Amino acid sequence: MAEKTSLRAADSEKLTINLGYVDLGHIDLLVREGFYSNRSDFIRTAIRTQLDRHTDAVKQSVARRQLDLGLRQYSRVDLEAIHAAGESLHIQVLGLAVIASDVSPELARATIASIQVLGALQASPEVKAALSDRIR
Repeated sequence: MAEKTSLRAADSEKLTINLGYVDLGHIDLLVREGFYSNRSDFIRTAIRTQLDRHTDAVKQSVARRQLDLGLRQYSRVDLEAIHAAGESLHIQVLGLAVIASDVSPELARATIASIQVLGALQASPEVKAALSDRIR
């Protein structure tokens, strides 16, 4: 059915954050002193440090919510097989969920009962619109 793999470095989402000038100055100072190669390097390191601090809580929450971890891809063939079996799909992903570009809005609506993605969902605008009432 859906392919399960780990995320690669190229699979990322751009975030925009607002920082106070003093915090930004501290970051720039650390970059200038050579502790980090640039602002993004500092921010990624800070985020990873915080995620590492909460590893146990995250693992427990992932297990409790029964989330698939990493990259999950749903092809037209996958969804057609689910539809032919008379089943429906509940997508629950922590990471990246990708609904293939050849999946029609009608097929997506007929097979996908719910979507919960903590991370990013990649699908055509038409599929996202067709599933808008099922995306949490």
